[in-house]
Amino acid sequence: MQRLKVFPMVTTRPLGAPHLRIICALGMCILNWKTFAQDPIFSQFYAAPLQLNPAFVGSSHAPRAGAAYRNQWTGFSNAYHTYAVFYEQTLEQLNAGVGLNLEGDNAGDGILRTLRASTLFSYRLQLNKQLAVKIGAEVGMHQVTVDWNRLVFPDQLDPIQGPVLNTAELRPDRPNKSLLDVSAGLLLASSHFWLGVGLKHLNSPDQGILFINDNLANGLPLRYTIHGGLELPLKKSNKEGLNSFISPNVLFAQQGPYRQVNMGSYLAVGPVFGGVWFRHTIANADAVILLVGVRRDAFKLGFSYDLTVSDLATQGGGTYEMTLGIFFDRGRKPPIDWNDCGKMFR
Repeated sequence: MQRLKVFPMVTTRPLGAPHLRIICALGMCILNWKTFAQDPIFSQFYAAPLQLNPAFVGSSHAPRAGAAYRNQWTGFSNAYHTYAVFYEQTLEQLNAGVGLNLEGDNAGDGILRTLRASTLFSYRLQLNKQLAVKIGAEVGMHQVTVDWNRLVFPDQLDPIQGPVLNTAELRPDRPNKSLLDVSAGLLLASSHFWLGVGLKHLNSPDQGILFINDNLANGLPLRYTIHGGLELPLKKSNKEGLNSFISPNVLFAQQGPYRQVNMGSYLAVGPVFGGVWFRHTIANADAVILLVGVRRDAFKLGFSYDLTVSDLATQGGGTYEMTLGIFFDRGRKPPIDWNDCGKMFR
């Protein structure tokens, strides 16, 4: 998803330093946090499904853990770094799933930090042998922290010398804020397709740092995500139990005025997988996402690169992600088929 819309607001380029432009932009967006705040979404959304929709929790028949790291716009110095780790498992006797999810987002070399820690629960309602509905809920803590001393505001900029003036902005009493965050989701799944809706920040938590009148208005905007896809088998499982398949899929997300559509396909052939997606923000083309990875025993490792095609490409550069999945069989007999319904999410 597009991030803070701040770079076009910086009209001066003191000392020609891109890192300074980010710091200045962060200083400007802190004053208008309600207008700009939005969630990051991993390009490898299938490798971090709990971030996408809480109804995905417990989708694997055995416990699993995962991790993801995203370095966005490498042309800017330490612009955005996003990471996530999660754990989930099914509760077979209850037709349910439970999980833990931890996400962090650092902007401007850690000047603006966001931490989200949550617990997730889902319930599975089997409609028939081939079709099921899952209802998911997520409750957690959302914390925002600002390193105020490193911010640069517009009134600090001298046309010649750069940020050497004192600012009239008042430092907040507390440069961090913690709040309750509630989300929900719905997932319809069969052996050949899935369709889901995720609703993040149902309570619109107010993450404003400055206690001004604007903070009494809208909080973090509701993010809704609609996602779906097909799974078309290409070849039966090999001796390692890995099926070959292709999965065309689409994702639409909106948070406040910002929107994105991801369209593409995931391909797995034995232990190797890859994919190509195109991301559009409705207003303009954003990036082509290229993926390659490998599945081996209990591990799944993926690497993707977002080739920026918007006007930001000349300065922002590209974006890369690394993901890791670990599946815990626990010695079950017969062995778990990790590639049952929802293969690309496992």
